[in-house]
Amino acid sequence: MLSPAQEDIIEATAPVVAEHLETITARFYPLMFARYPQVVPLFNPTHQQNGGQPRALAKAVLAYVQLRQSPQQARETLETVVNKHVSLDIQPEHYPIVGECLMAAIGDVLGDAVTPEVADAWSALYQELADLLIELEAERYNAFEQQVGGWRGSRRFRIAETHQESHVIRSFILEPEDGGAVAAHAPGQYIGVKLEIDGEPVYRHYSLSDVPNGRAYRLSIKREAHGVASRHFHDRLDVGDTLELLPPAGELTLAGDDEPLVLISGGVGQTPLLPIAKQALEQGRRVTYLHAALDAEHHAFAGVIADLRKAYPQQLNSITIYEQDDSGDYQGRINQSLLADYVPSQARCYFVGPHGFMAAVNQGLERLGVPADKRHFEHFGPEAALDAA
Repeated sequence: MLSPAQEDIIEATAPVVAEHLETITARFYPLMFARYPQVVPLFNPTHQQNGGQPRALAKAVLAYVQLRQSPQQARETLETVVNKHVSLDIQPEHYPIVGECLMAAIGDVLGDAVTPEVADAWSALYQELADLLIELEAERYNAFEQQVGGWRGSRRFRIAETHQESHVIRSFILEPEDGGAVAAHAPGQYIGVKLEIDGEPVYRHYSLSDVPNGRAYRLSIKREAHGVASRHFHDRLDVGDTLELLPPAGELTLAGDDEPLVLISGGVGQTPLLPIAKQALEQGRRVTYLHAALDAEHHAFAGVIADLRKAYPQQLNSITIYEQDDSGDYQGRINQSLLADYVPSQARCYFVGPHGFMAAVNQGLERLGVPADKRHFEHFGPEAALDAA
């Protein structure tokens, strides 16, 4: 707990720190990687290069400063951070590394303004945040380990099957090498993957693209031209190869009761929404599924959706939009007019895809009067504001 004097210092200096926070976090990562190269594999270099990771860290720190006097709200706000940390197996010993380098970055950016008293107050604030995250993450690790088929840390899985779903998306069916049961995940969640590429560890998150079955997980991965991990999956991994998985995590899960559901995906954004669609249909809910793809060749899981339409003809309405092909239901892009045609009143909406796609969909739904608590989405990388596309 911070002392009254430290609380006063935080209140007085928070505006200055907030003003320079993105500069501080941009300085923090190179400094940490230089001092502690062992943590480099935990971070996707693409998110460093485009500034997404520093912005996400700045947002999390600022949110905690603003909400720390409301413990329950602070816990809810940190849920996204906890999910990412769990899927990377972040442990208490990582936090002193971050604290040391974050304080060093603050000193580098703010210079003489960081007096010993200011440094002491912000170090205490960071430790308060670290202790809360360690507590929340321990709860999640313990709960998952106690599930049937759960585990602690990483667990080795074998590629049992692969399926080419589209020109650029391939599915990998992963079964535990030990032959044991596989813990259930909530449809819509993702899972942490630990690979070894050219002798170096590489961590990534991928959505679990099917409902749980107790035997295996399915990952459906798009081959990115410059993606180190995705190219490794597509070009070098095959049936019989092994990799390590970390616990499933993620907040994009089915909510609500019986209100109509609208799922809107762009490209590989299908991967978390397909299992949500299956779960909702099994519960008897009406589902409208809009999927946008470049063309028919890039449309994954078209057969899966067709089978669901046959199985649930009164519940599921699916619409396909191809940008460069007129063989879908529409040609072009999802726009305000299209959303107005297919989003019923009182609908709960989920949407996942590239950032610009999600920003446009979010704006369209907002204009249609869909309230914020019924608009659910997830970034495949660090969080970013959808109104800043």
